[in-house]
Amino acid sequence: MPKTKVYVARQEELLPRIGYSVVCGERKIAVFRLSDGRIKALENISPYRQGPLAEGTVSGEYVYCPLYDWKISLLDGQVQEPDHGTVATFETLLEDGKVYVWI
Repeated sequence: MPKTKVYVARQEELLPRIGYSVVCGERKIAVFRLSDGRIKALENISPYRQGPLAEGTVSGEYVYCPLYDWKISLLDGQVQEPDHGTVATFETLLEDGKVYVWI
């Protein structure tokens, strides 16, 4: 299935290490701007009890689920041990100050 480029925010709307939530069709997406400026996007649902990851605490390249403190990589969506699971990630694009997610 071909992916679609979806506009989600202007770059300045994304504060470093603060999650930004957006709904794209039927998907809930959490978008994060890391301290070094990289922009990462993943499903806005923790694999354990569906906590909203956009409300989590960001440390380095990880977000901590706000409900159960699961540590999840913003790079590949892998839940870190001792917990387990994966969160879907999405490719992002910054173009003329606008942030897009490929869905």
